Amino acid sequence: MSEQRSERRDTAESGWRKAASRRQYLTAAGAAGVAALAGCSGGNSGGGGSEDTETEASGGDSTATETGTPTATPMGDSMTIFHAGSLAPPFSEAEPQFEEEYGVDVTREAKGSVASTQKITQQGRSADVLGVSDFRLIRNRILPDYGDWYAIFTTNSMSIQYREDSPGADEISSDNWWEILTRDDVTIGHSDPAVDPGGYRAVMSQQLGAIEFQGERLYDDATYQQLRENSTVPTGTETNLEGQLESGELDYVFYYQSISASSGLPYVDLQPEVDLSRANSEYAEHYAKAEVETGSGTFTGAPIAYGITVPSVAESPGRGAQWVEYFATDPGRTVLEDLGLVPVDPIVVPAGAEDAVPDSVMEVASAQENLGPLEL
Repeated sequence: MSEQRSERRDTAESGWRKAASRRQYLTAAGAAGVAALAGCSGGNSGGGGSEDTETEASGGDSTATETGTPTATPMGDSMTIFHAGSLAPPFSEAEPQFEEEYGVDVTREAKGSVASTQKITQQGRSADVLGVSDFRLIRNRILPDYGDWYAIFTTNSMSIQYREDSPGADEISSDNWWEILTRDDVTIGHSDPAVDPGGYRAVMSQQLGAIEFQGERLYDDATYQQLRENSTVPTGTETNLEGQLESGELDYVFYYQSISASSGLPYVDLQPEVDLSRANSEYAEHYAKAEVETGSGTFTGAPIAYGITVPSVAESPGRGAQWVEYFATDPGRTVLEDLGLVPVDPIVVPAGAEDAVPDSVMEVASAQENLGPLEL
């Protein structure tokens, strides 16, 4: 096992570096209308109802009794998942296959990642899986009081979506989007930065366009201020923005490329200096110049990286580990890719928390001190 973990540790960085080229492919596919929903093909072995107490074969976690004899974490016949709104498409797609494969009833609650985290830390609720679009929310707000470990499992980028009859729709491009969006008759929407990383990342994207990168910037401070004046927060999470865009309440929306690519509406890819997609030191240093203050905290720009964990308050942690493992292997990665996200392969866990990671998850993970420029 140690040799396998060492090999995964050596390959994790190269797996992340592949994300940029894979994202370019997914972006092109989305623009051509090819990024469609796809079902899972296969899954990890396992099964069981409430009395299923098998260990590794069923994804269960072994613990030790006072005599040192390993015992298995009991498997419940139901599980609860709190997750980011942008994870609703892949998690919804995977749910039927997962339920059939493991004989478990899955209940999911989609909400902004900040709000999803607060369900555990402020509302005292229990979940078997927490999936967020910014892994730092788990690192900074769940650990160590409500969890012991997390994994980075996928990435994304920011984009702008619009209707075919939005004002300026026949003119907008990646080279002039800020000129269109600062017109007097344009309304821009994004989710609430206080509850959703998609919201504070939308503001960050706008900020970064006015910050110099490699000797140039997209627009001046006055343009940034006009973008903010044209921006509104009509909803808490990004999943409701599309309906308001289609109804005409909004003309343009900032949200994740994965949502844009699978929705069927036209969209614009942003420049890498503002889309938060590049996980290298040069871009990360630039992204970190963006900062958004909200009622739930101050957030600093960084490459987009999604986190997932089984909280310590989980009622069925074995099932939670199965869900994480599912999205670390081919069936889950296929779902992520088909819906416009870029899986991290293998998934990465903090080296300092490796001993707390369930064995079944660690078998498909790599323990790292950092992932590119991201400190874990």
